[in-house]
Amino acid sequence: MAASRAQGFFVSTACFVIIVAGMQAATSLLVPFLLAAFLAIICMPPMTWLIRHRVSPIAAVLIITVALLLASILIGGFVGASISDFSDNLPLYQEKLKSLTGEWLLVLKSHGIVVDTGHLMQDFDPSVAMSLAGKLLSGFGHAMANTFLILFTVILLLLEGAALPGKWKMMGDQAPSTAHFRRFVESVNAYLTIKGWVSLVTGVLSAIWLAILGVDYALLWGLIAFLFHFVPNIGVLIAAVPPVLLALVQLGPGAALAAAAGYGVINAIMGNIVEPKFMGEGVGLSTLVVFLSLVFWGWILGPVGMLLSVPLTMIVKLALETDERTRWLAILLGPDRSALEWKKTEEK
Repeated sequence: MAASRAQGFFVSTACFVIIVAGMQAATSLLVPFLLAAFLAIICMPPMTWLIRHRVSPIAAVLIITVALLLASILIGGFVGASISDFSDNLPLYQEKLKSLTGEWLLVLKSHGIVVDTGHLMQDFDPSVAMSLAGKLLSGFGHAMANTFLILFTVILLLLEGAALPGKWKMMGDQAPSTAHFRRFVESVNAYLTIKGWVSLVTGVLSAIWLAILGVDYALLWGLIAFLFHFVPNIGVLIAAVPPVLLALVQLGPGAALAAAAGYGVINAIMGNIVEPKFMGEGVGLSTLVVFLSLVFWGWILGPVGMLLSVPLTMIVKLALETDERTRWLAILLGPDRSALEWKKTEEK
């Protein structure tokens, strides 16, 4: 029995390694389809609403497609120009950050605090954060280059989603049980819809605050705040560091502190008050799982994988929740309060 279990463990581990290696090899093909799948899931509620109000499925898909096309043209054109401009100015920003760091070290030295400049710049170089922001924006720009493929896939997924109930009825008694599948789809739709709207408001408020302060590329940093709000706990830190450093270089320490305070207030309100009110306290992932998923999916899929890491892991968690046999795994992935919330739900 022990030998059989050990053999099963090693076979499962080998299958997992093969699947991960295949996903990493197919990154260029997998990323557009994952983005299309998430867009299709987010677009399903408005399409369902249109169909419920006597709009034909084809017309509903056409309306959603036109809206997505207009949004992609506006965002793509602006983001492409902003990314190009920011990338051109990135070396200048890095040099300014290094010079500011050198000035602060001289101030510390004048007060009798001697710091090893060489080791400090190797271990803590603020310009690396700006370089990381440039790589993330570049990766997002490459993903948006496949806009036609993404939109075409979204159209096909929405059409298939509209036709799926009819196909299910045609199966009759041979149709598989839909209880777990329906619960899973509803949970994913609810999570991504609420998370998307909260993230959108977070991005808009962040862009407005940075624009008031006079920080360059305010709309671009608002887009980054929108995307990284899908990554709880540490996403706000990743999204806030580049604009705060840019405010420091461009406007000085006061503006940098104001930018950091604005990010803190916005995310405290949206992440700790608004989002739990609509989504529920027990929905989420533990901080360790968020960090590990960020590293794992970022390693497999690149910068876009970092943005999709938490939604992908959250979908896995929601799938595990729907089955009693795997709910213990969902509890392990969830926050500390998840077990209590599920217990309350079962009691109700």
